[in-house]
Amino acid sequence: MLKKENLLLYAITDSSALGAFTLEEKTELALKGGATMIQLREKHADPETFLQDAIRIKEICRRYSAPLIINDNPEIALKSGADGVHLGQGDMDIKEARKILGDNVIIGITARTPEQAAEAEKNGADYLGSGAVFGTSTKADAKPMSKETLKKICETVKIPVVAIGGINETNAPQLKGTGIAGLAVVSAIYSSDEPEKVASELKKIALGVTGNEA
Repeated sequence: MLKKENLLLYAITDSSALGAFTLEEKTELALKGGATMIQLREKHADPETFLQDAIRIKEICRRYSAPLIINDNPEIALKSGADGVHLGQGDMDIKEARKILGDNVIIGITARTPEQAAEAEKNGADYLGSGAVFGTSTKADAKPMSKETLKKICETVKIPVVAIGGINETNAPQLKGTGIAGLAVVSAIYSSDEPEKVASELKKIALGVTGNEA
């Protein structure tokens, strides 16, 4: 089951930005630096590659007691033994995903409006991902979200909300006071040559932004 602290620094993979690292190496360095949850996002991998990656990343996550979430694909989550799945607004219905995965698996939902947030909570989502708070280079259709909208989403639901979209060490402090439970980060970690250092810095910032540290 999801703990709110799992969402503090939610690292989302980007295999296109690994540089000299393997996916496993960069993920482990992110976890070593302080990432508290990993989402495996393999937009262009074939199902068998996606599954094998999920199995290997799950083993790394287990060593760091960090949940592994699979992007978009409940079947891969089930076969790999991952801890959950994250679904976009255009993906499988949350109730269908729950039938496949069961009640004890984490299901996150993308919510870009307070109405989407309320609907996702009503349908049984465990957490929400909201953005793109600073725009993003990883999703072409992601429109920037105002800080006011993010705050309204957090006020609308009781389940935790993570902010996503172009978040890095420089802009993350601007999210203080929105009510988020954590930061979801893609490029700042996975495009970095120093993922452990970046994750460590972002975790410190996340503690301040979420009000867990004075």
